[in-house]
Amino acid sequence: MIVPSPHPSVAIPGVSLGEFLFRDLDSRRDRAALIDGASGRTLTYGELHDHSVAVARALIARGLEPGDVVAIASPNLPEYAVAFHAVAMAGGCNTTLNPLQTVPEIVHQLADSGARWILTVPPLLEKAREVAAQTRVEEIFVFGEGEGATPFQTLVEEGLAAGASIGAEVGPAGVIPGRVGDPAGHLVALPYSSGTTGRPKGVMLTHRNLVANLAQCHAVDPVEPDEIIIAVLPFFHIYGMVVIMGCGLRAGATVVTLPRFDLEVFLETVERHGVTRAYLVPPIVLALAKHPAVDSYDLSSVRYVMSGAAPLGAEVALACQTRLGCDVTQGYGLTETSPVTHYRPWRWGGDERIASVGPSVPGTEVLIADLETGEPLPRGETGEVWIRGPQVMAGYLNRPDATGRTIDEDGWLHTGDVGRVDEDGALTIVDRAKELIKYKGFQVPPAELEDVLLSHPSVRDAAVIPIPDEEAGEVPKAFVVRSGDVSAEALGAYVAERVSPYKKIRCFEFVDQIPKSPSGKILRRILVDREREAAAAAGA
Repeated sequence: MIVPSPHPSVAIPGVSLGEFLFRDLDSRRDRAALIDGASGRTLTYGELHDHSVAVARALIARGLEPGDVVAIASPNLPEYAVAFHAVAMAGGCNTTLNPLQTVPEIVHQLADSGARWILTVPPLLEKAREVAAQTRVEEIFVFGEGEGATPFQTLVEEGLAAGASIGAEVGPAGVIPGRVGDPAGHLVALPYSSGTTGRPKGVMLTHRNLVANLAQCHAVDPVEPDEIIIAVLPFFHIYGMVVIMGCGLRAGATVVTLPRFDLEVFLETVERHGVTRAYLVPPIVLALAKHPAVDSYDLSSVRYVMSGAAPLGAEVALACQTRLGCDVTQGYGLTETSPVTHYRPWRWGGDERIASVGPSVPGTEVLIADLETGEPLPRGETGEVWIRGPQVMAGYLNRPDATGRTIDEDGWLHTGDVGRVDEDGALTIVDRAKELIKYKGFQVPPAELEDVLLSHPSVRDAAVIPIPDEEAGEVPKAFVVRSGDVSAEALGAYVAERVSPYKKIRCFEFVDQIPKSPSGKILRRILVDREREAAAAAGA
């Protein structure tokens, strides 16, 4: 009942993240590591490494001790990678923030993590100053310039000019001796996640966690040094941090950054830079499959599209694959697993497996547990997905209670996701356990209904939530963004033809936009809260 990875095991070097990424620096020092998609500004691998070392020294001179936390609140920029790896080399820990977070949300994260510094961009300086006044933040750094903040470039220049006199001697590429202890216990990243439920918690990821996941991903899908990768998904999210920035730099490829997603800008950037590989989320894949603007650009350079962070339906995946003439696949993981646990190798299993996230990556075990009893289930049965492997987090910061509820005494991380594993070890995610709609005792997965809706030619986007029903307990309600003229009755009949009777959508609402997180996940709680408010107002 425990499903091992079908891939051969891989060695996980007992080194820091910097040592792992920059170990062959001499062979690629002059190669472009990061390009700003808007301006074309380029950082070579040599500059990335040398500037990271310089900033690490400047931080050490400011009193950064191993284990100290630095917060980064910024959109994607080439310098984001410099900052992240500088903190890592200095022995510090990065806590990454969504620039759209509110002041109370940032205060919570910085107070909980104990961050001593915050790095941001000029438009967010006012927010950063307000946050600093309420936390232990000692100094604000800024990409660019701004009142009350130290320019990031100043850190680079200080470190380059003063060298080891303000920091430590530099050893091999990616190493400042004495700053990182045991890679298995030394934290390098502290992203915040709600986990299976609750208020965001700090996910403690070690150097070994990230090195392990980079090695696992490379074994399944090696990125080639000549590839051009577009980084439109945010580096503050674990997907952007590890799969895009980490895997790209580990391979010696070139990463082209964009600060946010705009379809026309995205398409123009892909064309102009000859992007070969795009790590995306389902809403962007959907746009590539359906939006008319795609036909105005030459996307022939794209060889691979990989989708993650939320389930991608077969209809959308196949439509994107056909339209772009490239391979489309998907993977699965969580912030708590650094993130990748499953990855469908290109063309593995043919198009009929395109909705699967594939088998687990090397060294990763899977168990499907009964949703009610927690007992292991055989292959083919649907239940909660449990994961065990070297990429599993060290735990939640300051939350041993939450850690204990998520990782059991045998090391299994309970994901809260519902799925099944077939005879070949391929995992198919059905839905989040907490998001299942309970209709007369039957479990209805919203993601399945959303996939059916998205296959309709007049539907641009959709989200499904439960709403209370006196007779059934809960029934599905769909929020739909239309791309053509279609009625609720027609959509209801369309779905009813394709699902079991108990899964039929009973209510529709047409909207202009579906609320989503920066990583592309549908924010169903916003829609649920909206429904509750509407019901309360109607009752009043």
